[in-house]
Amino acid sequence: MSILENLAARGLTLPNPPQPLGSYTAVSQAGDLLFISGQLPLLDGKVKWQGAVGKDLTLEEGKKAAELAALNVLAQINAYLDGFERLDHIVRVEGHVTSPLGWLQQPAVLDGASDLFAGVLGEKAGHARAAYSAVQQPGNAAVILVVIAQIKPA
Repeated sequence: MSILENLAARGLTLPNPPQPLGSYTAVSQAGDLLFISGQLPLLDGKVKWQGAVGKDLTLEEGKKAAELAALNVLAQINAYLDGFERLDHIVRVEGHVTSPLGWLQQPAVLDGASDLFAGVLGEKAGHARAAYSAVQQPGNAAVILVVIAQIKPA
C-alpha cells in the first residue's frame, strides 16, 4: 500500500502543511537531506493539544499530540516533494515535550509520532530519536517535532 493508503487505513488524511510561525522556511534542503522545522500539533491552524503532559494532559493525550505533529511533518514532506516517491527514510526525530519537573515519560509521548511513522511509512520510518522536556513552547503546544529526512535523487 502507498503512504496515503496507509494513512487512509488508519482513518487519517494529510492536512494542509502548516505555514511557518516566523521568519523561516518549513523545509530546508541540504544535499539529500530535508530539515523539517518544528511541527506543532496543529489542526485547522490552531494548536489542538496545549499544556504540559503529565500535568494538564495525560500520557495518552501527549501521544495523540505527537501523532498530530508527525502528521504535519508528513504534510510538509509531501508538499515539498510533491508526493512521497523520493522519500528514502526518516533519519532523526527530535521531540520537545512540554512537561513538569520530575515527569520523565517524554520518550513514551514521542512513541505517538514514531508509531505513526512506522505504521504509514514502513521501512522508511526507521529513525534515531531524542526526547527533550520543555517548560513552555510556542502556542503552548504540548509537543514539537523537529525532523530530518533523507531523499532520493530527482
